[in-house]
Amino acid sequence: MNDRSYAAGFLSIEGVGSIRLRRMRERFGSLEAAWRAPSGELSQVHGIGSEIAQAIAAQRPEVDPEHELERLEHAGVGLVCHWEDAYPDHLREIPDAPAVLFVRGRMPSFERAVAIVGTRASTVYGNRMARAIARDLAAAGVVVVSGLARGIDTVAHLGALEAGQTVAVLGSSLDKVYPQQNVELAGRIAERGAVLSEYSLGTEPAPGQFPARNRIVSGLCQAVVVVEAKERSGALITADMALDQNREVMAVPGPADSRHSRGPHRLIQQGAKLIVSAEDILDELGWGRPPAKKEAAAPVLAPDEARVYEAIEAEPTTLERIAFKSGLSPQVINSILLVLELRALVTQLPGRLYVRH
Repeated sequence: MNDRSYAAGFLSIEGVGSIRLRRMRERFGSLEAAWRAPSGELSQVHGIGSEIAQAIAAQRPEVDPEHELERLEHAGVGLVCHWEDAYPDHLREIPDAPAVLFVRGRMPSFERAVAIVGTRASTVYGNRMARAIARDLAAAGVVVVSGLARGIDTVAHLGALEAGQTVAVLGSSLDKVYPQQNVELAGRIAERGAVLSEYSLGTEPAPGQFPARNRIVSGLCQAVVVVEAKERSGALITADMALDQNREVMAVPGPADSRHSRGPHRLIQQGAKLIVSAEDILDELGWGRPPAKKEAAAPVLAPDEARVYEAIEAEPTTLERIAFKSGLSPQVINSILLVLELRALVTQLPGRLYVRH
């Protein structure tokens, strides 16, 4: 067995998390040595103590590390450890990097990666900006990273999926996707990129885990872009973490009278780069211009499909507006929208708003 197996074994034991796992490996030189260490020696590891050490020693005989690794593989989950070459270099740089990442999908190269974050209660304007920036970054070969939350995170992932790769970082385990409404989106992300977590299977979402998740979101990237955020929000926590990690922080300005603009505007006042497009981000990071957009051929549609498609406006459009413009019933429109989504011609945004590609 190698240290990856012992990592899987330790993480199946209650009381052992990513940070303690990393400290045990640093103390004993390998996780195999830590696995064989008596509770008295385990208790000397910073952050463990006698009570947790005794709990680890009591649970170890019931755990087969190799079986735990196989269990992950059978669940379609990979394990990437801090000491392995596959671990993202940028994330390895941060002082509190997780010892392991659970992965569903395929880990992309993070040589060019940008996080897009913002409020869960996003506006039509914020959705439009996040989607366009994410889509154009992905088209330029940039990996778009976010946290799979409602609002801006969701829209950023959807925009990136239109043109390239995106990575979602969870504040729960991979089998406990939160929010529940994004389970299907997580599956789509894993097909094109990856869904990551530092938490063992079975870990439910909990408030304290989301700020911890944010350090991974920023740590994977060279820059963090805040689209919409109130003065106190998780997006601003991510921006603060990015600054601590020596990452670039950028912000999209919004309407001056919107409370969702207060966070980005404060960041800009404090020196964050004001950006309004993917091109601004690429220029700021020295990555060159995005490729010229090719004019897409008009899709071939049945008459009712064309009426629904054409009823979707430049702005995200409600079902009621589509019904008014197309003259079709909501039942017919819903079935047509499903077909258009499957053909990647239309994307549903939070709040049952629709945009066409």
